Amino acid sequence: MSKKVKQVDLLIIGAGVAGLTAGIYAGRLKLNTLIIEDEIIGGQIRDAYIIENYPGFSSISGSDLIDKMQEQAINSGATIDEFDSVVSVKLTDNEKIIESENYIYKPKAVIIAAGAKRKELPIPEEKKFRGNGIHYCEICDGHLYEGKHIAVVGGGSSSVGAAIFLSKYAEKITLIHRSEYLRADKKNQEELFNNKKINFLWNTQVKQAMGNELLESVLLENVNTKENTELKLDGIFVNIGSVPRTAMYKEYINIDSYGNIEASETCETNVKGVFAAGDVRVKGVRQLTTAASDGTIAALMAEKYILQQ
Repeated sequence: MSKKVKQVDLLIIGAGVAGLTAGIYAGRLKLNTLIIEDEIIGGQIRDAYIIENYPGFSSISGSDLIDKMQEQAINSGATIDEFDSVVSVKLTDNEKIIESENYIYKPKAVIIAAGAKRKELPIPEEKKFRGNGIHYCEICDGHLYEGKHIAVVGGGSSSVGAAIFLSKYAEKITLIHRSEYLRADKKNQEELFNNKKINFLWNTQVKQAMGNELLESVLLENVNTKENTELKLDGIFVNIGSVPRTAMYKEYINIDSYGNIEASETCETNVKGVFAAGDVRVKGVRQLTTAASDGTIAALMAEKYILQQ
């Protein structure tokens, strides 16, 4: 059966902070706006245990912030289609066709705000133990480890937040980081270091995961001495960075060697009427506020482009 074709003014791909902000502005501008999201609305930030650097909120969870933005986007007039994946695109100056699993869209303008996905733990056993000891969402799976010993892999703000959040469930947490210092902000580091449930393995990386049906232990390597040790534990939560979700667009859109979309400060790409916002865009600073800024600019520039057609 052929898919139904839908005409919209603006199609926003991704319902993270950038995409939802673009939806808020586009909806208020009275554009026929659709936000399409292949996973849960909010992207990676929904998993954030606590956010303390977003203006207007001294402290708010990622899920609460996203819920408020989602409600605001809908109230502004945008439509959000959740759990519908984009399967193909055609993006040219004269024609824009986005095919999802359910529909074919022909928008006048497109904002790519697809965000990034977490990097997988680079070991051969990752697929075997994914969901059976190796996890990427602490809010989704943390409750499975009540009273257990788990590890958090990584040293940035996400991994620090994950470790603090998981301490409400786990009896013991080992933070494994390949460097000797953390990249998280000082306030979160202070909370982490004061948590008696959390201990640290510096200059260390995971080389192998072991167990039968479920993860039972990991082989660790000291990156300086190359010494190997085995650590028995019940689960691992991985936060070692992310990669932009842009591979689908490289046939039409200029993308740098890191997979980021090349777009100007007006968020315009090399294709007329196609804009990039948030973590998919080449930029020096990646924060919630810069994602919201991109979403704002992209929506305003998209309206300008549509009115000129």
